[in-house]
Amino acid sequence: MNGCTAHPVPPATLQELRATDDAGRVPAPFTDDEGGAPLRCCLRRSRVGERIALVSYAPLRRWAARTGADPGAYDEQGPVFVHAEQCAGPETDGLPFTHAHRTLRRYSAHGHILGGRLVEDPGAFAPALREAFDDPAVAFVHVRAVEYGCFLYEVRRG
Repeated sequence: MNGCTAHPVPPATLQELRATDDAGRVPAPFTDDEGGAPLRCCLRRSRVGERIALVSYAPLRRWAARTGADPGAYDEQGPVFVHAEQCAGPETDGLPFTHAHRTLRRYSAHGHILGGRLVEDPGAFAPALREAFDDPAVAFVHVRAVEYGCFLYEVRRG
């Protein structure tokens, strides 16, 4: 969608998560025998044979630490797949993982949830994102998987 950018987990954060995740655990990398895991470092699906790790990530907590915001009770952490070692990052600037049911969760500049929307039809993803950013109070949107509720990536204007 024009005017919006998908943001993977930042490289410096990935480096920290690969050592100790946001739940305080040391990750246990493994070889992916099946492929298809949504990688939050490069915003693509894993390939068979790649080394990946499942880590706990708290996107709002880390954002709040950088900005001084206080998301309060909206702070949460959850599982995300990442490459076990540094990767090149996203291969395109498109919005990934849009061909399945998704939840678009809207946040204010203070990190408070302003609403959300279930997107069941892949064709409705871009209009739902546009609708979210039509509200000037929306600072960013988290795209989440419906089946597990996991954070996939953050979208910002521009």
